[in-house]
Order: sequence, then structure tokens, then C-alpha cells
Amino acid sequence: MDPINVTADATEFTCNAYLVLGDAPTLVDAGTMPGVDDVIADALADAGVDDLDRVILTHQHGDHVGELDAVLDRFDPTLFAYADHPRRDVALVDGDEILVGDEPCEVVYTPGHADDHVSFVGEERLYSGDVVVYNDGAFDDGSFGRTDMAGQSREQLIESLHTLMNQLPETVEAMYPGHGDAYRDGDGPDTVRGVIERATDRAERREPKYPE
Repeated sequence: MDPINVTADATEFTCNAYLVLGDAPTLVDAGTMPGVDDVIADALADAGVDDLDRVILTHQHGDHVGELDAVLDRFDPTLFAYADHPRRDVALVDGDEILVGDEPCEVVYTPGHADDHVSFVGEERLYSGDVVVYNDGAFDDGSFGRTDMAGQSREQLIESLHTLMNQLPETVEAMYPGHGDAYRDGDGPDTVRGVIERATDRAERREPKYPE
């Protein structure tokens, strides 16, 4: 079953938060949409699943963790995060393997947009957070996280994109980013790798992502 974007109906700015069902029901990021815990509960019930096993964070920018406490309070899942958090149960480490639903994924450290940013790379799916997205208003077919705010670095992000491509199995056929649409091979003319390569080319131009 494809990941469920539980913030798809948000009316205000948030990130994509994905519920991934399977042996270890997993929420990738929590978003800021009020009531997201109700959406998660309904999706679990519809699937005949008793509870949420874990929450994994790509990074801790506000739009990714605004409703985290509400999710943790309701479901009491294990919280995995790279950076310290008052409610973190398990620290993520670059190179770790973590089960996301039914799929083992490698934790890949991908800073630049955020110092604590990680991506989750499986054999079939990539959860890319904000390091690379498909469409975000700046570009429609391969974009990258913004690097123009304090604590961000375009050079680090470019390195992270190259790291991600080096770690990406040829079998990956779907990308689930923190913003914009998910991209699956067949949705357009590119593979997931092709989308990341185009985003990397654009990032390497070192032009402002959002020109004034």
C-alpha cells in the first residue's frame, strides 16, 4: 500500500506527513495541521491496524513537528530523530537501518536545508524530506530545499544531493518529499534519479531559488 499523506487536506502551510502501514506502522514527520492525529487514527482503523508504532523525523523545522506532541500524546509511538528532542526515544545515526512500514530504509545524513536533516532510502522508496522535492513553486520537475535562511548552506545541500544519488539503489521507483507532490516512475518522463539529478544541476547554478 502506498504511503498516505495525512496532511493532504491542510488549509494552511505544513509539510507532507506520511503514514506508512505495514509491520511497523510509521509516521514520517508530523506536520502542523490541527487534527492530524484524528486523520491518522481514522486511517489506522480503516486498515484494521491497532496503533502507530513509530514516528521518524526528517528534521525538526516547525512545519515538520508542529503537531508532534499531539501525535505522541495520542498514540505513544517510539520517536526516532537525528537531533536531540525532549521526547526522543532513539537517536538516528547516519548509516542506520530503520523499518518504515514493511521496508528497511537506510538513514542518510543530508544537511544543508537543516543541520539535522536526514533522508530515508529504501529499495523502492525514498523519503527525502526537504533536501529534494519534485515541485514546490520554484521548479516543477526537480527542486531542492531552500538555503537562504540562517543556519542553511547551499554548499552542504549540494554535497547532500550527491550523497543521496550515491546511496540511491537503482530499484527506487518513488520519492516522497516534504513538500509538493510525490513522484513515482511513470508519473513523468524521468526516473526518481533523473528528478534528483535535475534538482542537483539547478542547485549547482548557485542562483537564488526564489529571486526577488
